Amino acid sequence: MKVVLISPKGPLYRYRGGIFRKSLRFAPLTLPTLASLVPLDLNAEILLVDEGIEEVPLDLEADLIGMTVITGSAPRAYELSAHFRSRGIPVVLGGPHPTLVPDDAAPHADAVVTGYAEDTWPQLLRDFAAGQMKARYDQAPDLSLADRPLPRRDLVRSRHYTTTAVFEATRGCVHACDFCVVPSAWGRTQLQKPVADVVREIRSQNTRKALFVDLNLIADRRYARELFDALTPLRLRWFGLATTLLTHDADLLDRMVRSGCRGLLIGFETLSTEGLAGVHKGFNDPDAYASLVHTLHRRGVAVQGTFVFGLDNEGTDVFERTVDFCVQSGIDLPRFSIQTPFPGTPLFRKLDHADRILTRDWALYDGQHVVYRPDRMTARELVEGHEWAWRQVYSLPNIARRLARSRQMLPISIPANLGYRYYARHLHTHYTCDSLASFGPASAAS
Repeated sequence: MKVVLISPKGPLYRYRGGIFRKSLRFAPLTLPTLASLVPLDLNAEILLVDEGIEEVPLDLEADLIGMTVITGSAPRAYELSAHFRSRGIPVVLGGPHPTLVPDDAAPHADAVVTGYAEDTWPQLLRDFAAGQMKARYDQAPDLSLADRPLPRRDLVRSRHYTTTAVFEATRGCVHACDFCVVPSAWGRTQLQKPVADVVREIRSQNTRKALFVDLNLIADRRYARELFDALTPLRLRWFGLATTLLTHDADLLDRMVRSGCRGLLIGFETLSTEGLAGVHKGFNDPDAYASLVHTLHRRGVAVQGTFVFGLDNEGTDVFERTVDFCVQSGIDLPRFSIQTPFPGTPLFRKLDHADRILTRDWALYDGQHVVYRPDRMTARELVEGHEWAWRQVYSLPNIARRLARSRQMLPISIPANLGYRYYARHLHTHYTCDSLASFGPASAAS
């Protein structure tokens, strides 16, 4: 049996004509994890294809194809699925988008997998081998991440990524932000790998650098303390994600820094308290943002701060205010996105109920396109302000100002800033205001 696992990409992030450079690209964890779950007794040949680094060969031979699909890549996944199914190759679709809206994915696949696939993917493969594959496989409520096989990183084309030392200790998030797909797709219960399993996986890679892709490493502080204490003897330099609540717990922060944390992605989202309340992320405090960044810099931790434009009750002044804050606070890597109402989320339901969804072309649901009618600006003003903010914050003078204030991890920060500068200067080639014409009139609300 030959199994091919594909990660399709939307136009913005595709290998041909996409916008990401290697300096911004790390190896995906989903495909090698799925590869590790293929039962050994099936003697399967496994091929991984990441469309972010290579073209999908349309003439490939396979007995079964599996694709992991986010909303922005759904049309591409459906296109590829139609092609391979026309050649008689069965296709399985899984990932966030089929989990959020399985009925949207089902017509394009021979089988749909919802939720996490640790148990269902091996069962599907056994059923397929026996000629009994079902149309749908749903995650069982008692899923555990303990004692799972190590991801098949040996199948990854490592030279195309900045790192393959990508790890995961937990899944999920306890918060319920309206725009986030996680609570809608997988609920608010965090799944945790035993700390010993995490350490075993890191040791197996013989690495001193690590990237944790967990959505919120500090959601369970007891578990986080245990994890950080176990990482400390490994003498790692690691990067991960956390919320602004981190600096509310001095002991937890101390343990994190001792364990080797050198960089964090933090979702600031907006400088507006009203905007945060509107998306149920009221635990963020904009008045404390600058102090938080300063505290982390003082402890030797670089900050990648993410912001969302287009929240209700925010006008066009949001762009300049956000750029000014990023420069003045010295955020090492600012990142901006346009609010995106992913299907299946409370945000989508709210905007759909108000007749504010402008398009259901999932290819535009990538965080960089306007797909709904904003509240206090036009769609055109939102996209132009978004592009302006990217260009401004990654101008050479502002890169220099930010890094002069930070001085964290410069051998990494400088190449990453130049990578995002390329992104900022080429975003308009992937999304021009002319494309807004297809949405019809999008006037600002009164």
